[in-house]
Amino acid sequence: MTTAGGAKVHLGADEEAVAWLRRSIHVNPNVPYGHFFLAAAMANLGKLDEARDEAQAGLTLDPGFTVLRFRAGAESDNPVFLKQRERLIDGMRKAGVPEE
Repeated sequence: MTTAGGAKVHLGADEEAVAWLRRSIHVNPNVPYGHFFLAAAMANLGKLDEARDEAQAGLTLDPGFTVLRFRAGAESDNPVFLKQRERLIDGMRKAGVPEE
């Protein structure tokens, strides 16, 4: 479910992403990426308080997580994928995920 939610953020379907990611977190709240992806989707929707709360929940689980580290782990060098991935990264930044 976390992967599906992350894909929805990539594609700009933030409302759908929120639904997937909330289910994912309900099933297993100990997966940091679920919180980070939900933070990005919420930030992209302009719900910054909720986005910051989710970013903090993710950082509690993975205190070393940064935008830089996430960017370095790109699974592809495809330009379309990388452009879509920037939506996710921009949302994380808006939610307060540290850059470095």
